[in-house]
Amino acid sequence: MKVRPLLPLFVITLVATPALASFSSRPDPPPSSSPSAPEASEQKTPRQEAEGIYNDAYNDVAKAKELLAGESPDKKKADKLFKRAIDRADDALKLDNNYYEALNLQGFSWRKLGNYKKSLEAYSACLKIQPDYAPAREYYGEALLESGDAAGAGEQLAYLKKLNADDLAKQLEAAIAAAPAATASKDKSKGGTAGGGQ
Repeated sequence: MKVRPLLPLFVITLVATPALASFSSRPDPPPSSSPSAPEASEQKTPRQEAEGIYNDAYNDVAKAKELLAGESPDKKKADKLFKRAIDRADDALKLDNNYYEALNLQGFSWRKLGNYKKSLEAYSACLKIQPDYAPAREYYGEALLESGDAAGAGEQLAYLKKLNADDLAKQLEAAIAAAPAATASKDKSKGGTAGGGQ
């Protein structure tokens, strides 16, 4: 009788048994927490859905800015993209009415379309939700400046400095410094003084 073939089988059994035992001592993860479960990837919170829509709107704005910055700017196509971005931001806000970034995007898009009333309303709504959101402060200042409210733009600049948002403060400061000639020509073309912002 040969003992040798039984020894490897005995050793394999001893080695394999603890390893198999450790697998059975761990509970299986619940199906809903499994990243590969189809239900987990399909169910999104309203905020997650809003973020997806917002990303599309943001891409529209980026494309519109590229069209305006090109060698031969295409304002008509850019305007269509800004309008679509506004609509998409509206859809995002229907899912999450506190999505202040979507309001900021609307303010920017309305400003680029030349509708300062709606632009200022969107920035104001954004800043009511998130008063320290520096990008909205800078854009709001530019919208106020472009609509003839240099004092309001100065208030936004002071707020940006208070927030230590130095880069954004420099951008708004440069716009304010370049504005006196543009603001004066707007005032003359309107036949009076430009009205206040909010």
